[in-house]
Amino acid sequence: MFLENTVNHKEQFGWIEVICGSMFSGKTEELIRRLKRAQFARQRVEIFKPAVDVRYDDEMVVSHDANEIRSTPVPAAANIRLLADGCDVVGIDEAQFFDDEIVSVCNDLANKGIRVVVAGLDMDFKGNPFGPMPALMATAEYVTKVHAICTRTGNLANYSFRKSTNDKLVLLGETEEYEPLSRAAFFKAMLREKVQKIEVKDPVELLSKESGKNIDDDENSGNNPRN
Repeated sequence: MFLENTVNHKEQFGWIEVICGSMFSGKTEELIRRLKRAQFARQRVEIFKPAVDVRYDDEMVVSHDANEIRSTPVPAAANIRLLADGCDVVGIDEAQFFDDEIVSVCNDLANKGIRVVVAGLDMDFKGNPFGPMPALMATAEYVTKVHAICTRTGNLANYSFRKSTNDKLVLLGETEEYEPLSRAAFFKAMLREKVQKIEVKDPVELLSKESGKNIDDDENSGNNPRN
């Protein structure tokens, strides 16, 4: 849960809300919903996204359901601190793509009395914590983890499995490159990838690596039971 109005109006401190989850879990949709409610209440709202995110539009923050809200693309987190002056609410999308300074930027804004709403992937395609997201989640007052539906099991999905062989950490894409998977499906998919990468050129060589010794040496030394 999160609050949209502080109880003690004499306090000038704001707070941080983090919306996290896998691809196709509705993070941006929830971000846009909260920001549009603030706009409807005639609060001063500014939205920012990393300049690298040009999947749908250069300036708009767009969800997978084509819901959108105007934003300001910025190349670095420090730009947000300069451009957010005088705001009541600041929204930040795709926070995982920002540099680590995004954490101090969000805290500085909250300390000035601004409500900061951040959305981003909590894990990368390998299932590891993604960029500054863990630190943002730790310092936020409110964290909402949303889930997609696993394309293979129908269970809740919290992993973003990359279907392509590209190993770059940052790879913008949609359903062609990614699919949401549950823990069980993600584990099986990653295991399958590891098996496919194993190249067995010589069965004897493989057995030698597993046993830690050279099988040919055993044969030559007379230890082979067939001798």
